[in-house]
Amino acid sequence: MKRLLIIDALNMYFRAYIVDPSLSTNGQPIGGIKGFTKILQKQIRESKPDEVIICWDGQGGSQRRKAQNKGYKEGRKPIRLNREIRNLSENEEVANKVWQQTRLIEYLNNLSIIQLMLPGVEADDIISYVCQMPHYADWQKVIVSSDKDFIQLCDDTTVLYRPIQKQVLNSTRIVEDYGIHPVNFAMARAIAGDKSDNLPGVGGVGLPTIAKRLPFLKENKTYTIDDITNYCKEVESNLKVYSTILEKRDLIHDNYKIMQLYAPSISPQGKNKVKYDVENFVFELNQTEIKKMMIEDGFGALDLTDLFTAMKRIVAESKKTN
Repeated sequence: MKRLLIIDALNMYFRAYIVDPSLSTNGQPIGGIKGFTKILQKQIRESKPDEVIICWDGQGGSQRRKAQNKGYKEGRKPIRLNREIRNLSENEEVANKVWQQTRLIEYLNNLSIIQLMLPGVEADDIISYVCQMPHYADWQKVIVSSDKDFIQLCDDTTVLYRPIQKQVLNSTRIVEDYGIHPVNFAMARAIAGDKSDNLPGVGGVGLPTIAKRLPFLKENKTYTIDDITNYCKEVESNLKVYSTILEKRDLIHDNYKIMQLYAPSISPQGKNKVKYDVENFVFELNQTEIKKMMIEDGFGALDLTDLFTAMKRIVAESKKTN
């Protein structure tokens, strides 16, 4: 079975940006680019993929979700360097962070890697659509992200690797760890809520409680909000969790519409663009340009032998199939 590595780009970039203290030879923070590249090399070395897709959030984030809930992702604290010592002002730091992300995309454009981005669409939806593409139907898909939202996409051919937790999740492990099947994970999260996205859930009801009080969610069968509320009405129990879920039915319904990835929030035109970009991508490696950029940006020492070897292999394989 061929393997596709799918990377949640901002999740990996922010992780590198925050943690990697690297400075360029002219004293500018460069850990976002350098750290991302090192993590990418490690992921590729360990997973040995046949193709790599990196998905970015489009400008403005998900316009559809913001239209459904104006408070979606409001109140998030700005991403800042995890350092005691800083050599830039706050404004300079923001400018550097944006420059690093833009420059990183330029680096990746010189590798045999597919990058995907759609205006007004989140990377989550692009990742979901890629996983569902007939083009990759017989491939194993490995999603790289620490975001729990991707648990709902795991199935017989899709796994989630959470790098911060060093955790590989497939359907079986998810049911064992959470007591909830991936096909019902978005519903469970809609009940629990997601503070990071400013989506309040049913107060005092987290995933462990949901798994215990709604045990049927561990089945490989999709349950709707109506199934859950009917169960809460009929169950012979005086526990407050059931009455609270009934009271918060509309909230759960609205949360689910925003949190579910089973039907990605992408227009038909957007799907056609992703499909075209994937199926017509020309795999090339411009090693010389990357090395030139590294000198310009004052990278210093960084051994990318494993990354370049993998990129050459992917280019060679693409020529065989074409």
